[in-house]
Amino acid sequence: MHELNIILAIIYYIIVVLTVTHVVMDNRQPAKTMAWTLVIWFVPVAGIILYLFFGRNTRKERLVNQRQLDELSKRSMLGFVEQQNLRLPEEHKPVIDLFAGQSLSLPFQTDEVEVYTDGYQFFPDLMRTIAQASSHIHIDIYIMEDDALGRLVADALIAKARQGVEVRLIYDDVGCWQVPHRFFERMREEGIEVAPFLPVRFPSFTSKVNYRNHRKLMVVDGRTGFIGGMNIALRYVSDEWRDTMVRVTGTGVYAMQRAFLIDWYFVDRTLLSDRKYYPPIPGLCPAARGLSSPSTLLQVVTSSPVVPYPEIMQGFVRIIMGAKKYVFIETPYFLPTDPVLFALKTVAVAGVDVRLLVPKKNDSWFVDWAGRSYLREAEEAGVKVSLYEGGFLHSKLMVCDDSISTCGSTNVDFRSFENNFEANAFFYGGKTALQMKQVFLDDEAQSVQLSSLPERMNPKFMVRLFESLIRLLAPLM
Repeated sequence: MHELNIILAIIYYIIVVLTVTHVVMDNRQPAKTMAWTLVIWFVPVAGIILYLFFGRNTRKERLVNQRQLDELSKRSMLGFVEQQNLRLPEEHKPVIDLFAGQSLSLPFQTDEVEVYTDGYQFFPDLMRTIAQASSHIHIDIYIMEDDALGRLVADALIAKARQGVEVRLIYDDVGCWQVPHRFFERMREEGIEVAPFLPVRFPSFTSKVNYRNHRKLMVVDGRTGFIGGMNIALRYVSDEWRDTMVRVTGTGVYAMQRAFLIDWYFVDRTLLSDRKYYPPIPGLCPAARGLSSPSTLLQVVTSSPVVPYPEIMQGFVRIIMGAKKYVFIETPYFLPTDPVLFALKTVAVAGVDVRLLVPKKNDSWFVDWAGRSYLREAEEAGVKVSLYEGGFLHSKLMVCDDSISTCGSTNVDFRSFENNFEANAFFYGGKTALQMKQVFLDDEAQSVQLSSLPERMNPKFMVRLFESLIRLLAPLM
């Protein structure tokens, strides 16, 4: 028996060494490599299991090959080519070229951009838009709850499916783990095409449990699109929940449609490239409207763990480093990667007005404590950190220099930048930027400055030690 234990111990340590070697040779960020090494080495057995489920790097994989990607993109590219008098703002051309070059995220003129700051504004408009659909409805969502709101939306989708409208729904399998299977099956029985994203079934796909579709995209008839941070759940219609969604009309919806259709091909293996998904948008030519240039330019940028580069994180860094006057950011979770934190600290030290707004009370105790030292570090570098007191701030937006802004599903944390499938709309133009700026200022008015809280700026030794230990695991969250 004693000899058997020795043999098992030797086998286990060989597995540990091989696993650690695999982690090291993945050549990820040193902080993430060290974090996984510590977990594997000091958490017996469970550390290896956690790595197999949550730690494997998929950035070198391709879920959609280039030929299929070209096929799914050709209609949106046609719409891009058909834009007349399209002028790219010279000061933002490096960012636009970055997104276009990395993931073929093409810039489009938008006819109208409307910003919603709570569910009371957003969901009634979503329901009206669904009711007016005549061709198709596409929804790409992280969570759709089986609650009063979820059932209301499901009933509206079923009603349109009965009228002959094509309805497709992608939901994240892990995000909806607690949603009864019957909820989605009812929609399928009524003719709605419903597909889970990366379903986790043991033993297949267990290594993908860490890579989730966090996107929130809705496209109706190829003419109206919604993007932002809201899922379909009753808690989003609450005075205690602050979130941001954006409605877009015009050719900018082509970019959202392309993002959905790529996801749909991945979950259903059906190529949808018919022209009806990219309908002609009359009256959007600037010359026809008597304008010299479009009021707002839009790029919808997606990022995922299976592409060579984290596009949205790269865009954040490029925008921050290019700021001349100010950068305002809202995020529910602040566990920044090294490039993002370095960029924020660099421009703050250079005199740019950098403001960061996060919730005072988070919905995740673990993430809250892991982020406290990051917030303090940013504050000490000159970033003005404020804690929102008007409820839980789930909004994800950034605005810079009254000219560029973004809203979407991306949090300023390791998970969104590296592990999740995310989608953000980047807007170039003063009109939308000023809207986003006002949203930020209104939220900031309901916040308290971190610098005014001595218990957060100067915690006791044991508290600081606990924060530092939790921070070690931040790259794994």
